[in-house]
Amino acid sequence: MVKPAQRKPRRFLRFVFRLALLVVLWLLGVAGHILWVGERDQAAPADAIVVLGAAAYDAQPSPVFEARIEHGLDLYRDGYARTLIFTGGYGGSRARFAESQVARRYALRQGVPEDAILIEAVSRTTHDNLVQARRLMLDHDLRRVIIVSDPLHMARALRLSRRLGIDALGSPTPSTRFRSWRTRLEFLARETYFFHRDLFDGAR
Repeated sequence: MVKPAQRKPRRFLRFVFRLALLVVLWLLGVAGHILWVGERDQAAPADAIVVLGAAAYDAQPSPVFEARIEHGLDLYRDGYARTLIFTGGYGGSRARFAESQVARRYALRQGVPEDAILIEAVSRTTHDNLVQARRLMLDHDLRRVIIVSDPLHMARALRLSRRLGIDALGSPTPSTRFRSWRTRLEFLARETYFFHRDLFDGAR
């Protein structure tokens, strides 16, 4: 016969096990949602295509940023929108060019007319990218946009867009530079963290 004093530790252990199981299932659900959103391409006619910033090396976009720019250009060439909005400020105090300036330079070399490109050069985070994009949208009477970013980044970008009142569709890059299991898991873990941070502080 189990004594009452022995039942309490067992009950506590069962409670801890069930709680841990619920946490694991929740985290798997969040990760699954992030993956699912990243696989959906919602591209449809819009007023503008917003390419979210990423690192640039002086006047050259990083491979991640180049993939985003190229996808934005593909959407533009396919006629989804007549305006491109490039976001991203200066990556450091010694940077000569803002990320958005690098993207505009890239697009101009690809034959995009200058009057089809809008940029902002002050943002440093995804939240700031979208705040500045919204400002440009209001200034130019642009209502619906297509957001371009990496697949695993798309869920957060669309979630923040909704909070900012942006009518946004998601179009993730068809391929990602985060190809290895390690880099993809690191990216997914980071986005899972940001999902919970956004839930609690409603910030960036």
